[in-house]
Amino acid sequence: MVATTEERGEFALGWKVLFASMLGVACGASPIPFNVIGFTVEPLISEFGWTRTQILMPITIFGIIASLLAPFFGSLADKYGVRKVALYSLLAFGISFGMIALTPAAQVTSTLYIYYALWVLVGLVGIGSTPVSWSRAINLWFYRHRGLALGILLMGTSLAAIVVPKLAVWGIENYGWRSMFAIIAILPLFIALPLGYFLFREPRTDERPLAITSATGHLTGVTLGSALKDYRFWLIWVSIAIIATAFGGAFINMPAMLSDRGLEAQTAASVMGVLGIGILTGRIITGALLDRFWAGFVAFPLLCLPAISCYILLGGSITFPMAALAGFLLGFAAGAESDLIAYLTGRYFGMAHYGKIYGMLYMPFGFFSALSPIIYANVRDTAGSYDPVLSVAVFAFVAGGSLLLLLGRYPDNLPEASVSNKLATEAS
Repeated sequence: MVATTEERGEFALGWKVLFASMLGVACGASPIPFNVIGFTVEPLISEFGWTRTQILMPITIFGIIASLLAPFFGSLADKYGVRKVALYSLLAFGISFGMIALTPAAQVTSTLYIYYALWVLVGLVGIGSTPVSWSRAINLWFYRHRGLALGILLMGTSLAAIVVPKLAVWGIENYGWRSMFAIIAILPLFIALPLGYFLFREPRTDERPLAITSATGHLTGVTLGSALKDYRFWLIWVSIAIIATAFGGAFINMPAMLSDRGLEAQTAASVMGVLGIGILTGRIITGALLDRFWAGFVAFPLLCLPAISCYILLGGSITFPMAALAGFLLGFAAGAESDLIAYLTGRYFGMAHYGKIYGMLYMPFGFFSALSPIIYANVRDTAGSYDPVLSVAVFAFVAGGSLLLLLGRYPDNLPEASVSNKLATEAS
């Protein structure tokens, strides 16, 4: 007889899947575009004379498209299983991201629109390679240690923040910004995809933790319609929107902010690496705390940390140690927020319709993270400084974190999945 998760332990059964999922997140469409585009600002200004707002517009286009498609890809994962959605999306993301290297030269008048169109393609196909898909599988494998497992899963974005900026700067300096996109595309195509193919799968019914199933063995959870009528859904949604609006622009514009304050590109890349370490630390610590304490008590202090980062970044020149501290605190809170979205979805709304509900909660994260960089860039273009928007962000982080204190206790039990969803989840 096959051992259950209670008999063998969640990590003993699910560690291979967790490892493959973590690398899938690291090499997917969630972290890579955001870790790359900030380093294209100076090369594109030099070649095309575009404004910062124009150069960062693609991340907004990508993010908005991806966020709008998140519920759709989540529903595909619910219906057909994570494996198909995640692996096909990784393949499509790697190919489409590498195609940005085909952007024509400056003498072509429509270059800007071709460049934007290539980013549109990335947004259309990439969202299935993000935690929208992978986190469903981890929630199905883990319950007692779900917070820690999700923290490890989302360490993938930390690994990307540590490795990708350095690789991007190296690619730009040695081969140019176009080739850099092709170099980065190697990560999803030749690292994450093969490992995912051989190691990743969803648990069988008998391998799922008993706490996420009914007495008959089927997944439990509310429908998307029921979730949309729940005040807790909207508290989480608004909190995510506020935090993402404050965070996304600070993260993407960090290299430009540091350049304004006299730090060189390689130094800025080192700060981004420290930011990645902050994300990694935030993932693990937040995940472990979520397994022991109520999410509101965990979330509020952690989401206030980037307010300190924004305060540090205000003003004129900055030293590397202070820039590194700002990056670390910003990254730590980013790690906490991403953990929280996946964890709160599973705990408050269950697993039966997880993909659709998580996709709806990922929507404000993706949308406002994408809108935020051009808000920051536009303030810099018009005011000549990032200080006005950083001052607002200080208060936004505190406000967004405080909303999660109003969520209340986790539900004691959740309804069993509908018949149609039972068949879909059993088939996956």
